[in-house]
Amino acid sequence: MIYANASDWRNAPQKRVLLFAMSGLGKTYLSTMLRDQGDWFHYSIDYRIGTRYMGELIADNAKREAMKVPFLRDLLRSNSIYIGSNISFDDLRPVSSYLGKPGDPDRGGLVWDEYTRRQDQFQAAEIAALHDTAHFIDRAQALYQYPHFICDTGGSICEWVDVNDPDDPIMTDLASKTLMVWIKGTQEHTAELIRRFDREPKPMSYDPVFLKATWDAYLNEFNVVPDKVNPNDFIRWAFAKALAHRQPRYQAMADRWGITVPQEAVEQVKDTEGFVGMIADALEMRG
Repeated sequence: MIYANASDWRNAPQKRVLLFAMSGLGKTYLSTMLRDQGDWFHYSIDYRIGTRYMGELIADNAKREAMKVPFLRDLLRSNSIYIGSNISFDDLRPVSSYLGKPGDPDRGGLVWDEYTRRQDQFQAAEIAALHDTAHFIDRAQALYQYPHFICDTGGSICEWVDVNDPDDPIMTDLASKTLMVWIKGTQEHTAELIRRFDREPKPMSYDPVFLKATWDAYLNEFNVVPDKVNPNDFIRWAFAKALAHRQPRYQAMADRWGITVPQEAVEQVKDTEGFVGMIADALEMRG
């Protein structure tokens, strides 16, 4: 790790951290809090995906839907109106809405081939955005003179990592430049994430092997054909399985390349000093 112990971390003139965890456990809360206090550059992987790597895909998809409306089609073809993605750090819905959900088109679903095509696009975009971390570390210092850097990753980072390979290209790249920090939730947090997702299901991205196995299992268990699947029912059903699928991957990533902080500790952090102390405690625990 780039900081050997708590003392190295506390004394580092340039602190560089990457947070990973399931959505809803505090990655963006910590990143925003540090950014707002002035000395930290906040690099959002999902924002980078939605602007640099998938912005055109998202905008073109919106235009494709608008072209189905004669009034809007005429305005678009004459360049009289503009359609774009208004993505922000606080609202990443353009990305998730583009990913979509598989199932019945009459209920807003995508046919399987189109759904998996978008999944593949997202995978390529997220991997590229993760590898851009070093560029933004340099940019934060050279252009904006931020001494410290925090990378806020998406929950799907673990889907593209081979946790059994000590030379995994994503993790070796990131761990050579940042301190990898896993925010670990409890069973109670997991249950709350499931309840929250059940109230407002949103598209997610998955490892292709896991996704195909989960899709086939759903079709078999509920004896339904693909174009009759209720899209929201499927992603709700898949979410709990995804949590169980991701947890050991996060654990292995932290064990091999980083440190772990409990979500309860994140809830207690209110300022930069508290954040630095939480990371120092985790480094001491790791030894």
